[in-house]
Amino acid sequence: MSGHPNPGARKAIPTAVTDLAIEKIKNMIVSGRLAPGSRLPNESVLAEQLGLSRSSLREAVRALTAMHILVPKQGAGTYVSSLEPHLLMETMAFASDVSDGESARQLLHVRRLLEPQATALAAGQLTSDQLADLGRILECSMGDISVERFVELDIEFHRIIVDSVGNPVLSTLLGILSTHTQRLRIVRGTRDAPARARTCREHQAILGALAARDAQLAASAAAVHVAAVEEWLDRSTSTASPATPPLP
Repeated sequence: MSGHPNPGARKAIPTAVTDLAIEKIKNMIVSGRLAPGSRLPNESVLAEQLGLSRSSLREAVRALTAMHILVPKQGAGTYVSSLEPHLLMETMAFASDVSDGESARQLLHVRRLLEPQATALAAGQLTSDQLADLGRILECSMGDISVERFVELDIEFHRIIVDSVGNPVLSTLLGILSTHTQRLRIVRGTRDAPARARTCREHQAILGALAARDAQLAASAAAVHVAAVEEWLDRSTSTASPATPPLP
């Protein structure tokens, strides 16, 4: 026996220690010892309080910063973020962006559960100016524009609707879901010419229901819109065709 430690075990130790450090800082936040917006103690002081090495503490702070739980301020230290749910949920965006196959279907399913209800709520909240903005977006979408521009307008159309509900958590969640699933839908347009026209017709149906303040009809139109994406994804994966490259 050489006596050298197992390389796999050696790699696992820092991860476990970092996880422990993250858990300890999280407990300080949950218990109220660190309130939203408060400054973390000096690194050496905090490491001693938590019984951690300074290197482990730094790794934990990096990880919590990536999750928007901590916010570093140059020259002023590290602070606990506002901890608002919609801010913390932004870390879901990466998972959404890289999802395909069954994971993409699951994201679409969640969107289908939420978006019709959000659209129904918007029927009673949208202002006349917002309805006019939706009309202008729809008109522009019908023009001779690039796929990239069409995606931007599609995302903006749904954002205005959901934002009118006034729930930032809902806006963030549906923004993450719809950005990915709308891209799936419009990527189809590079091979399927009528796809954009169908999208515009579906948007027209949604806008018509919203303008009429008909919540039930708006929910139905939104459900049809999302279901069309699911149907396309099911067909494209069942044929096992090569994946369409992402938009540039």
